Amino acid sequence: MKNFLDLALAGPDLVAELVALAGRLQRRPQPDVLRGKVLGLLFMNPSLRTLASFQSGMARLGGSSFVISPGSSWNLEYLPDIPMTGAAAEHVREAIPVLASYADALGVRAFAGGHDLAEDLSEPVFSAIEGLCPVPLINMESAVNHPCQALADWKTMDDEGIPAGNGRFVLSWANHPKPLPLAVPAAAAHMAAMRGMDVTVLRPKGFELPPEVMQRIDTAASHSGGSLMETDDREQAMQGAHVVYAKSWSATSVYGDTQADLDLRAGLTGWTVDSDWFDNAHSKCIFMHCLPVRREVVVTGDVLEGPRSRVIRQARNRMYAQMAVLHRLLADKGD
Repeated sequence: MKNFLDLALAGPDLVAELVALAGRLQRRPQPDVLRGKVLGLLFMNPSLRTLASFQSGMARLGGSSFVISPGSSWNLEYLPDIPMTGAAAEHVREAIPVLASYADALGVRAFAGGHDLAEDLSEPVFSAIEGLCPVPLINMESAVNHPCQALADWKTMDDEGIPAGNGRFVLSWANHPKPLPLAVPAAAAHMAAMRGMDVTVLRPKGFELPPEVMQRIDTAASHSGGSLMETDDREQAMQGAHVVYAKSWSATSVYGDTQADLDLRAGLTGWTVDSDWFDNAHSKCIFMHCLPVRREVVVTGDVLEGPRSRVIRQARNRMYAQMAVLHRLLADKGD
């Protein structure tokens, strides 16, 4: 493994190895395995869990890390061949090789622009930097992908004994006061499909996932023996569900138009996950969410703090999953 950019590029066998390695590192720590190694973390957008879990994971393996967070006084440009007369003080063509020269691996987080769907689907930042990084590159969330979260979610379901074949995974759009990126929902549904689950995307009209994302999920399902369907019928979606994974995302029908998006979601307050959602689900159905979560908006406190919730375990598994990635990239010399 040379980089960690996408579960699809890793493939199901390697993903299974990473999940197993994450479990071993959780049970039997290796506090010196990355002694002397340095992890660079470039956050072009804010972070809490990703930053903390990567730094903690690297330290638990014996390594160290540094963090770069471009802000209002120092921004990075990634578009090619344009005069840099705006806020950006440096181009990724210089910044990435320089930062990589200080580190043994480099993690980058770069959210979607949220204005042009076709542009975001093309992953413009990672497309610009991938060839510039001479050390292993880690996707800490991009425009339409979040493989670190997806790997942790896979581990969480394995830990819970959620079936792969014939397991029912519901990715549900949820209420939220503003448009959010597609990265987590796209990655979560694709992960479940890779795992061999029957995936249902539950969303209101206007919030359909892009055809390109749905095709990617469907391809993963066809290879794993899983399936994919999309609906706005909650009762149909939740029938026998083993997992409901709640996450809001932008209205793709009006992508980039904030006011039109807000108008669409204004009447969707019924899309707050509460205990009634589980009436026809599997008796051991669990609730998942990547965090942060808005209480009594995305999900009720009763569900969030109830016996079905696994959100804290998910967040903790981010650290173990990323430790497995770092171990594979650095301790195993990228083989």
